[in-house]
Amino acid sequence: MHFKSLLAALALAAAGPALADGHEKTTVGFVYVGPIGDGGWTYEHHQGLLAVEEEFGDAVETTFVESVPEGADAERVMTQMALQGADIIFTTSFGYMDPTINVAANFPEVVFEHATGYKRADNVSTYSARFYEGRAVQGHIAGKMTQTNQVGYIASFPIPEVIRGINAAYLHAKRVNPEVEFNVIWVFTWFDPTKEADAARALIDQGADVILQHTDSTAPLAAASEVDGVIGFGQASDMAQFKPAPRVSSIIDNWAPYYIERVRAVMDGTWESVDTWDGMDTGMVEIGEITDAVPADIKAEAMDMIAQITAGEYHPFTGPINRQDGSVWLAEGEVADDGTLLGMDFYIEGLTGEIPN
Repeated sequence: MHFKSLLAALALAAAGPALADGHEKTTVGFVYVGPIGDGGWTYEHHQGLLAVEEEFGDAVETTFVESVPEGADAERVMTQMALQGADIIFTTSFGYMDPTINVAANFPEVVFEHATGYKRADNVSTYSARFYEGRAVQGHIAGKMTQTNQVGYIASFPIPEVIRGINAAYLHAKRVNPEVEFNVIWVFTWFDPTKEADAARALIDQGADVILQHTDSTAPLAAASEVDGVIGFGQASDMAQFKPAPRVSSIIDNWAPYYIERVRAVMDGTWESVDTWDGMDTGMVEIGEITDAVPADIKAEAMDMIAQITAGEYHPFTGPINRQDGSVWLAEGEVADDGTLLGMDFYIEGLTGEIPN
């Protein structure tokens, strides 16, 4: 046992039983939408589980189920975890929102944490990260580095989180390259390596030399590596195996501190339903190494943007910004409010195509 974990275990032992019903260990469940080996979204959530084990040692017992479809199967898995004694269950995909609420209503003594949703209850918290901050940085690099002025974007589902990311990336690419165009392919899946790779190849065939993705696997980067001169970014995780190119940087979701904090709250009896939406300032969103494939001046600009966002000196959605139809969304200097961002269902001016229903 690591020294830190040993201290935590001793402290808990000294304080008596971990929970009011007297059982010794806190049982922590995770429901994953993909496999833990996806190299992206689910991989990083599982790193959070491992961090919980590292932090609390024998004071916790963890369990997880991977590749759980969003829908009835999710309810079944969550119910089973609750029946088996889970004290806290993290449900890690947007499509688990209603299943989480439904199951939580049947198990008021269990607490639930739902990632990227917006429905809460007395025993349901929500949490997400400001991924759009990282996508702004990616957009800047993409706009500067494209030689064809064509950027391809693989989108999963038409929900505000994904639309927000497209807008953030496009806005910052356009600001440094007025000629840039985005081509978006919607794949309607979070994790389907074959479909993701096919989308990347289609975008490259259409002229894209930069590939962005909001899906969970490394398949788009693998497809990008087949063609000289195409770059991409790690999504949700570093995807370092594709360094220094095509992966030139990455958005990393660092869930570990949050998971540790929330499990600790269950242990000490201070857990309450909250809504968390953190970004670069807390470290929930990180930017992976910008490799030497990116010219030094562009890297310096990206690093400066990261520093400004982290310090709260720059918000990626700062006006002037118009909606796709040309109407004003944000006036000069105006900053988007969280409510609008959380419900974003429109493209900004310059993006072509329609958002699917």
